[in-house]
Amino acid sequence: MATPDFVLELRKKIGHAPLWLSGVTAVVFRGEEVLLVRRADYGTWTPVTGIIDPGEEPADAAAREVLEEAGVNAEVERLAWVHVIPSLAYLNGDQAQYLDLVFRCRWISGEPYPADDENTDAAWFRLDALPELPGDHAERIRLAADASGAARFDRRQ
Repeated sequence: MATPDFVLELRKKIGHAPLWLSGVTAVVFRGEEVLLVRRADYGTWTPVTGIIDPGEEPADAAAREVLEEAGVNAEVERLAWVHVIPSLAYLNGDQAQYLDLVFRCRWISGEPYPADDENTDAAWFRLDALPELPGDHAERIRLAADASGAARFDRRQ
């Protein structure tokens, strides 16, 4: 599902106005490989991302998004980064800004494929051979791969 029903209902009331949402980035590792999906809207490779449903636990949302978007079962291991993504505008004119919770996940089973209409491809990439990534997605992967285990919390100074 590309846009959750609760967001579509909100959009009926507010149109394209800015909307504050909570989202997840699931950085899934299988050994020295990381799972990436190619987004249907912009054609870029990214880790799996998605919106947290009302009342849903963020870690559950991360695992759900991985299964829905890439057909892979993953276990969330830890929180890696909490940050605010700069405001953005989608191709349809909708504006949004996200509180993004980046989770390190471990592959359990399944071979990746574009399991929904949000992506055109899904594949494993070696950490030393990643494709070009937009925005801060390389930083999301780097922080999830960090062996220290400490989550990063950004603050405006």
